[in-house]
Amino acid sequence: MSEKTTRRNVLLGGAAMAGSVIGSGLLDRRRGRDVADNTAFPERVLGRTEISMPILGLGGAGQTPLSQQGREAEAIALARRAFELGIRYFDTAASYGPSEDYLGKVVPEFRDRIFLSSKSARRDRDGAWEELQRSLDRLNTDRLDLWQLHHVSTTDEIETIFSENGAIEAIEEAKAQGLIRFSGITGHHNPDILAECLRRYPFDTALIPVNAADPHHPQPFIPAFMPEARDRNVGVVAMKVPAYGKLLRPGVLDGFGEALGYSLSVPGVHCCIVAAEDIAQLEDNVRVAKNFAPLGEAEMERIAAKTAQTWEEQTFFRAWT
Repeated sequence: MSEKTTRRNVLLGGAAMAGSVIGSGLLDRRRGRDVADNTAFPERVLGRTEISMPILGLGGAGQTPLSQQGREAEAIALARRAFELGIRYFDTAASYGPSEDYLGKVVPEFRDRIFLSSKSARRDRDGAWEELQRSLDRLNTDRLDLWQLHHVSTTDEIETIFSENGAIEAIEEAKAQGLIRFSGITGHHNPDILAECLRRYPFDTALIPVNAADPHHPQPFIPAFMPEARDRNVGVVAMKVPAYGKLLRPGVLDGFGEALGYSLSVPGVHCCIVAAEDIAQLEDNVRVAKNFAPLGEAEMERIAAKTAQTWEEQTFFRAWT
């Protein structure tokens, strides 16, 4: 059984007999679609941006046709369905393969009704500026709601970003020209590096990994980064919520509901971005998000305890720089 099928079955629930699996599965799918279509998303204000945002956004990279060559039709259909379901936060980056190009095919249809975010991994002013211009062209828009410095990981990168002719100058110029509305920082390697970025510049948002395996890592993001973000009213967006599905494998968490519930119950997290492999999985994710209720501390500890033996596998992305 594939990881995708396993995940979907966990979300929908199993049945003992083959006939009832088919029948109840179809019924649950219809019910899930009704919830996804007709129920309003819970919303939270994204920090100092003062924008009220649905708690689930659409990720533009990873296990999704949005970042895979030769899957344009699927990617466009996925983006349109996400908008129909009430998703407003659309995440992409200059380095996400065809993701910006694919989204650019549909962005003009609902540009004024979404929160459009992209990223640059360049650390110098000219390089970042070049990527911003390319992102705007690919996305078929004249502005971004959020532009982020992508996967900042080292002190050397920080020094370059904030030096003369560093990428922070591109952010300042882009804001002054109305090309971007908000600025952000992202990373999944070292929480102390990102906390230092917040101390150096008033970024509006931060995109960081927040999942149930985080407490077991030697350098957890939640205690090391979240206080800095809360003190500055930074809008925090959680990524790696199901850890590319690794948290949803048998014997770990009991479905996407626990994964999402944990991330969104961390104080100071305002929304999550999660990629979808296809429209059916997107609808499952939306159904779960629309039924979200904050978890208590004891429940969060119970969920985190399930990852105690497998946390290294579920935080594999911490090695990325």
